[in-house]
Amino acid sequence: MATVSTQNELTQQTQKPVQVAKRLEKFKTTIFTQMSTLAIKHGAINLGQGFPNFDGPDFVKEAAIQAIKDGKNQYARGHGVPELNSAIAARFREDSGLVVDPEKEVTVTSGCTEAIAATMLGLINPGDEVIVFAPFYDSYEATLSMAGAKVTGITLRPPDFSVPLEELKAAVTSKTRAILMNTPHNPTGKMFTREELETIASLCIENDVLVFSDEVYDKLSFEMDHISIASLPGMYERTVTMNSLGKTFSLTGWKIGWAIAPPHLTWGVRQAHSYLTFATSTPMQCAAVAALKAPESYFKELKRDYNAKKEILVKGLTEVGFKVFPSSGTYFVVVDHTPFGLENDVAFCEYLIKEVGVVAIPTSVFYLNPEEGKNLVRFTFCKDEETLRGAVERMKQKLKKKI
Repeated sequence: MATVSTQNELTQQTQKPVQVAKRLEKFKTTIFTQMSTLAIKHGAINLGQGFPNFDGPDFVKEAAIQAIKDGKNQYARGHGVPELNSAIAARFREDSGLVVDPEKEVTVTSGCTEAIAATMLGLINPGDEVIVFAPFYDSYEATLSMAGAKVTGITLRPPDFSVPLEELKAAVTSKTRAILMNTPHNPTGKMFTREELETIASLCIENDVLVFSDEVYDKLSFEMDHISIASLPGMYERTVTMNSLGKTFSLTGWKIGWAIAPPHLTWGVRQAHSYLTFATSTPMQCAAVAALKAPESYFKELKRDYNAKKEILVKGLTEVGFKVFPSSGTYFVVVDHTPFGLENDVAFCEYLIKEVGVVAIPTSVFYLNPEEGKNLVRFTFCKDEETLRGAVERMKQKLKKKI
């Protein structure tokens, strides 16, 4: 034991500082990892990270098992198993009305996060300006940094997080290479309206700008129908639509995503994808075919179940004393934490975990200027009803308003 202790002391004394490329220096351990680690340490109920605590449908899992038994366990074709490419194209046609070539316009990736990375690295050059809507999923800024992009933020503000159209019009110029958007929107739950999408489309056509549209929550739209911006006139030719299996089928660990784009944009996406992961899990792709062929009744039931979960959480958070902002889509809801007297969102979330036993995510990490998010935190309702009610009960008992 003495030898081990001495070795540990030597290791601590000689430990070298961590090394990271300058383009990633500003990015720390993701907030999701930090909060999940604290949750485990303090036995907190995790309403932070957006993964369900219930399993996906049996018919999809059984398809994966069968694919493994059938020997579909070697590298898949780089841009996707043919049957999955066709299933993605068929689903996209049903949802958006657009007919795409599964061989030339669909690329299967390791989750939507890789679709985002392949799109940025394959289509953005160093110095290109890309507009993002803050708050945004944290991988956007990191991936754009890896691509060397100049990131310009347009802030969506409560209560409705609507797009400030005049500000956007002033920001989009001939120097803008792309707009990166997400609808339904993480973390706010906002859905882009037809008017907002038509304005974005008009600006993009006028200034020859690309759109990268993250639509992973398209099946979780509650108050209005989801609209893919690629379906608007003149937009398919300049849009990369990104999506995944994980959110809709509660299989986030499978990491099956895709990018749909016209051939001239797909080329860049596939070039980057080839050198990021090359191919995605073969048996999981085979199972994804079964998932995407699910009857409409599956998607209706999914939306109904999540709507019930949302009502439990929103009602509970309101009763606790939060100011709760509307969530029209996704499985997230954003609240104003300031009635409880903590100085900012990070301090509040740390207090919530340690003293109350519930995890939320501070939203300041989703802004270019963290100050803009210091009053807001995000909760997720992709948990079973017992977990949601348990978290609400803990907050009712231990969280007291101070103002």
